[in-house]
Amino acid sequence: MFETNQTKVVVILLLGFQTPQILNSVLFVLFLVLYILTLVGNLLIIVLVAKFEGLQSPMYFFLTQLSVCDILLSTIIVPNLLDVLNNAGRRISVTGCITQFYFYCVSQGTECFLLTVMSYDRYLAICRPLHYTLIMGLRLCFQLILFSWVLSFILTFIIVSLVSALQFCGHEIDHYFCDLAPLLELSCTKHTGAELVGFVISIPSVTVPFSFVIFTYVSIFITILRITSSTGRQKAFSTCSSHITVVCTYYGTAITVYIAPSRWQSFNIKKVVSLLYTALCPFVNPIIYSLRNQNIKQHLKRFLSNNQGRF
Repeated sequence: MFETNQTKVVVILLLGFQTPQILNSVLFVLFLVLYILTLVGNLLIIVLVAKFEGLQSPMYFFLTQLSVCDILLSTIIVPNLLDVLNNAGRRISVTGCITQFYFYCVSQGTECFLLTVMSYDRYLAICRPLHYTLIMGLRLCFQLILFSWVLSFILTFIIVSLVSALQFCGHEIDHYFCDLAPLLELSCTKHTGAELVGFVISIPSVTVPFSFVIFTYVSIFITILRITSSTGRQKAFSTCSSHITVVCTYYGTAITVYIAPSRWQSFNIKKVVSLLYTALCPFVNPIIYSLRNQNIKQHLKRFLSNNQGRF
């Protein structure tokens, strides 16, 4: 059933959700539609920012990178999920599994850093508006984007290098994609080093960014409360409300899956919650930014009217 070289495991079976086939078929159609809409929504934001000069500012450049992360995450996870649902499980090579885990971590890590960078951008825009254009120039904007991607690739490479060095004895993963915890459970060698490094790396990749986001928004809220005009307060808050929503969704699901004690939730619940940030969040993010951003809505209407004859 599985290809083996003595005791070395080279193929892993992803079990998925182990639900009735009729439910799997319904979920297959649902996630297929969700995946297509995710690609369309995020690609549309990238096209709008590239096409219209009115959207070519640091905030929207960061937003396009967030869309790239969402496209990458969806493409890594959802097609694999569809295969799992269609076949009630899926066989994947150990190399393919680790590769999927690597790019999954890259997309998640980069998104975490980008959300941090976007909070800094909103902090400058609201708390230091007179210095915003001087500090947040295009050069710094591109440097922050490059830093987010490169740092994520480096940190992920360290973890994946340790995981790939493990010897795997188990053949089955009770999940729909290759995550760190299921991979470590398959290991028949000591994996304390991988767990320790994963914990240490979570400090610069999760803890520090999250703390920085909290700090910037405390400063932002204090500044907003000092604005005497109610219209001014509402306008200032509207510029960061979309980002706050995405941050809460991102960190809320991540904390539920990776930080909340396992005894509080079964692995099936973790799999369901994982769907929120691997399939649903990439779909919702462009909607949040589009519906709550008048500038994007205006340029979207202009784009659709200009291309009405092509659809």
